[in-house]
Amino acid sequence: MRRFVSVVGVAAMAALGLGFAPAEAAPDHPDAEVAGVAAAFGLTADQARTQLAAQDRAHRLAATLPAPVRAQAAGQWFDAAAGKLTIAVTSQAAADEARAAGAAARVVARSQADLDRTDAAVRALVGTGVPGVYGWGIDVRGNEVGVDVDRTKKTAATESFLSRVRELGVRITETSSSPRQQSGTIQTGNPWWPGGESNCSVGFPVTDSSGAKHFLTAGHCTNDRDQAAYGASGQQNRIGTSNVGGTHSVNAREGDMGVVAVTEAGWTLSASVNTWGQPAITLTGAAEVMVGDRVCHSGNTSHWQCGEVKYTHKSVDYGGGLVIDDLTWTTACSLGGDSGGGWLLGSKATGLHDGGPSKCVDNPSDGDLSLFQPVVEALDKWQLSLVTSGGTTLPGAPANPRVTGTTATSVSLAWDASTGDVTAYDVYNGSTLATSVAGTSATVTGLSPDTAYTFTVKARDAAGNASPASAAVPARTQAGDGGGRTLTNDTDYAIRDYQQVFSPITSTLTGQVATPLSVAVTIRHTCAEDLGVTLLDPKGKAYALKYSGGSTCTAWTGARTFTVPAASPAGGRWQLRVTDYGPGDTGTLDTWSLTL
Repeated sequence: MRRFVSVVGVAAMAALGLGFAPAEAAPDHPDAEVAGVAAAFGLTADQARTQLAAQDRAHRLAATLPAPVRAQAAGQWFDAAAGKLTIAVTSQAAADEARAAGAAARVVARSQADLDRTDAAVRALVGTGVPGVYGWGIDVRGNEVGVDVDRTKKTAATESFLSRVRELGVRITETSSSPRQQSGTIQTGNPWWPGGESNCSVGFPVTDSSGAKHFLTAGHCTNDRDQAAYGASGQQNRIGTSNVGGTHSVNAREGDMGVVAVTEAGWTLSASVNTWGQPAITLTGAAEVMVGDRVCHSGNTSHWQCGEVKYTHKSVDYGGGLVIDDLTWTTACSLGGDSGGGWLLGSKATGLHDGGPSKCVDNPSDGDLSLFQPVVEALDKWQLSLVTSGGTTLPGAPANPRVTGTTATSVSLAWDASTGDVTAYDVYNGSTLATSVAGTSATVTGLSPDTAYTFTVKARDAAGNASPASAAVPARTQAGDGGGRTLTNDTDYAIRDYQQVFSPITSTLTGQVATPLSVAVTIRHTCAEDLGVTLLDPKGKAYALKYSGGSTCTAWTGARTFTVPAASPAGGRWQLRVTDYGPGDTGTLDTWSLTL
């Protein structure tokens, strides 16, 4: 699963350009951006500048949040109304620390791990596609996973899918439309033609390690291997060749991105963005957006359009088996022929246009949003450098990352020093920031016994610029003694008709629970079909172990064991809830145990 680290995304993405950093002066926003944002949101030019300045401050703050806050964050967004960065966290202590750093904070029930787990479960249920289901992903402002459905395309299979995802606690949004992939000097927003096909738009000018010229665009515009690329219709004014060797285009789960090699004489690369009548914007680097950001894009058909980021890392299903993960969804208008065009955050490159509505609408629903592929992933994938008005010396990726030791609850790592003005290294457990250190080694604690993990390391300089990630390092914690993490409540509880029983276990264990954890329940009852059994974790999250239901009664005698895909700290008050939904039965909860 592709996943950028949302809480530190801006600092990390700055490795590919002049990203926002605390020491950086607030940028002067291009007139085209100010005019586009003002038009999109009904603001005066001065109001738009004030809002964009607040957005800049939010990004600079996001790059410097304390590591404990970043580690506990379940998302972040720019609140335009308040003019502040808002962080979702799972504890009051983290909220207090976030506020002390200058951010607004919201205490939420679901951690990033909870959201990621539910998102992964939805992706698994979607598989290669479900009729009418066109989008799914995390809504950080709602602290939930959402699923989008075009009601005009629903079938019985759709209803079956929706019944299953409702059990996961997702939000379901029904619309009457759905997005589609749009199909037109080397300058962002200008048209180009793949062979004799209809035009797409130029994304961003780039060079490779040897200095050769290319531009980025949409993968669905570069599907054909070694196809001639033209600067005019009718196969005229050849630019070069797209998807050279068949290895420079992706239009699948991984993303929608492609490369065109500029090989013909007379073509130059420009860092100037075509803003279609507005003063041109000169690219200064690359950055990742957050929810709530004001962004603009340039394309050959809709020209210069701005809007708000509504979701990041959200999947889309265009039908026909084409599912793309981790796209950014926005309220900006777009039209066919804009495909591949560049999206900007201020003067930073941020995305390549992927798809959108069949026509521009006011107050768009999810089905009428415009989607883009984060550009940094394309730069990383093909090791390309953005053409900008200037440059900066950035840290190199840490080399030779390795595991130096493990225990049942920790993994120790080391790596070779990065090149450049490195002041810190960030260690990631999967997509989650685990720890930050000044040297070239670290120990990640609070892990579960006998569990596989994957770690990467990024270097960071004093300005907040981060390197690309190191190679991934797999590790597995030791098995541990096991028995010390099994807790039991032997108290008997009578189970009565239409009543609930709560049996608690208080854990003083440290670290995270095992995934999955194990629950053993011993009950004596005359009708197992009348019983619903649920595990409640210390945060109050409910995991259904057994549902009630059935036309005949069978007795429950002895122990039954259940596994739970929980992601929670082991310490705190756990509860088993047993609910009797039927009449005329008797029974007792004898004992239950929890292996954390």
